Amino acid sequence: MTNTRESAETLALQCLGWLLANDDLLPVFMGATGAGEDDLRRGAGDPAFLGAVLDFIMMNDDWVIDFCASVGAANDTLMRARAALPGGQEAHWT
Repeated sequence: MTNTRESAETLALQCLGWLLANDDLLPVFMGATGAGEDDLRRGAGDPAFLGAVLDFIMMNDDWVIDFCASVGAANDTLMRARAALPGGQEAHWT
């Protein structure tokens, strides 16, 4: 995957779709973010929201591995995509 904003948004949309299909993880995301169903729909068109989806998934290595396996991507793909979205250029020290 190239690190263009468009390809990063496409991957993040795939990640959002994966999250929406995950009955165990979706409530965790919604609880952690306070997002409702309308927010999820609107967020699909918002690069900053999509970045937050990637941030959430990257909080847990198992989630990253599961998502990447589901789309046939390398495990570092989310990190590279995140860097191309708003706020992704900031240093994270966690």
